[in-house]
Amino acid sequence: MTKLSARLLLTTSFVLSAAALTACGGSSSSGPSAVFPPPPPPPTGSSGPTYTKGVFQASDRFDAQCQSPRSGSDPDGNRYPDTAGSTLLEKFWLRSWSNETYLWNTEIEDRDPNSIASRTAYFDVLKSNELSETGSGKEKDDFHFSESTEDFFARRNSTAESGYGVRFTSLGPRDSEGRSITPRDFRILYTEPNSPASTVEQGKVNFPRGARILEVDGADLVNGNDTTTLNNGLFPTTAGERHTFKIREAITNVEREITITSADIAPEPVNRTSIINTTDGKKIGYMLFNTFSPRSSEKSLADAFTQFSNANVDDLVIDLRYNGGGLVAVAAQMGYMIAGPSRTAGKTAALLQYNEAAGNRDPSTGEVVEPFPFIDRGVGFSVPTTQNLDTVNLPRVFILSTGGTCSARELVLNSLRGIDHEVILIGDTTCGKPYGFVPTDNCGQTYYTIQFQSVNDKGQGDYSDGFSPADSANQFSEKLTGCSIDDDLTRELGDENEALLATALYYRENGMCPVTTSKPSVKPQSKMYRAADGNDENILSLKSDPFVVSVDSYLDPTLPNSGSR
Repeated sequence: MTKLSARLLLTTSFVLSAAALTACGGSSSSGPSAVFPPPPPPPTGSSGPTYTKGVFQASDRFDAQCQSPRSGSDPDGNRYPDTAGSTLLEKFWLRSWSNETYLWNTEIEDRDPNSIASRTAYFDVLKSNELSETGSGKEKDDFHFSESTEDFFARRNSTAESGYGVRFTSLGPRDSEGRSITPRDFRILYTEPNSPASTVEQGKVNFPRGARILEVDGADLVNGNDTTTLNNGLFPTTAGERHTFKIREAITNVEREITITSADIAPEPVNRTSIINTTDGKKIGYMLFNTFSPRSSEKSLADAFTQFSNANVDDLVIDLRYNGGGLVAVAAQMGYMIAGPSRTAGKTAALLQYNEAAGNRDPSTGEVVEPFPFIDRGVGFSVPTTQNLDTVNLPRVFILSTGGTCSARELVLNSLRGIDHEVILIGDTTCGKPYGFVPTDNCGQTYYTIQFQSVNDKGQGDYSDGFSPADSANQFSEKLTGCSIDDDLTRELGDENEALLATALYYRENGMCPVTTSKPSVKPQSKMYRAADGNDENILSLKSDPFVVSVDSYLDPTLPNSGSR
């Protein structure tokens, strides 16, 4: 067995598997709360368990006892464990599970599960309401979410969904929940390759970057309230739907109408790559990498680095400006593929630290926590464990960032600074999320509650206010070498004249930031907003907006064959 294989076996202690949780239920003696004798079973005819403030039964006492139990198997072939139960039992499970696994479990206000009707509304209050200890005024936990387990599997497996292959954002005003309000300003951030959105018709791409959407099927998007027509057109539910958009191009301000047909599209984790040849005869690798989350991201990333390795690139620019996060293991692979074997050998990419009572054990499994190394081969998501990963083996890397850069993407920066690898950050302050969780299913809903903080080889992990370039005015963020510059929606991503990429190329050539006299005319919001719950058709809320904190903004230590419950 190789050293890597041994380390990967050790890291399975991070994983929350269906079998492990069913067996242990977080009830290990290393659990985070004081041990109380369980209350007696409810008398015959009782409607459910009895709430006693500060007294917690083990979560497995309530596990998979569902108001609406499922039958059959999940997409991985595992039979659902559901048995007949009630919403109250589901809420008691949430209460105990949060007490056992939540990173700041002592800061949760213990509420009677009978006091809040729905399971998701009850889950929403099982979190810390404290502010960040840095003094920035930011909420300590702004990453507390749930989604249907069906949606979780679709996203994790990169299941194709109906759409056009376009990602939107809003430059206009938003409410406190991150929803766009009038006058709306919806823009095109990027398109998927070989999709209806990126198709060129009559010499023009259907959805050019930066274009503003004015109307959808005749409904006014800017000031109108026909949300049914707008939502139906923006987010088609089936392939083959035809919808008409009126758009205004970013640079020319030319308005035009397009009619576009939806298709089933699975987003590409690596959206595009290129080799830039410089005037001094050097080769610069460029990659737009948009997510660490679907399991296909492992192969997509490995293939990109094989391309760069074969081209013998002299420098590397990784565009993570809209990357919300994902799998810890894939982030650890990226760190290795950037820095190479000699710089990463024997080093820790990420060590996960749980709540105080758990100590050095994962409170979900009771297993001793082992660090994630920098990983030099496939882990089995979509690259075989026998396959070695190619590396560019470079002493530095340029990273392009915005406020939508989050979680596992920040872990890459933190892991590299932990081994004194040079990271040059170009763009805006990242979102600030050194925390993560294992997506956990109960009764058809998958819950994300912060369970650990990630630290690097030097024990550094306090970047809850994000990373910023050295010249940033943000006084609370962690500073890295680099240049502050607004995101540029006037040019396509990968265009050498696009502001962030152009700044990276200038810094590479001159060793300093360019003097800018003006900023790009349009830029997305850099502030992260919290996603609104629910699917009310009267709400117009962008799906997968990288500037809204959602379940895409996560750090997941799951490894293959472990899944999530």
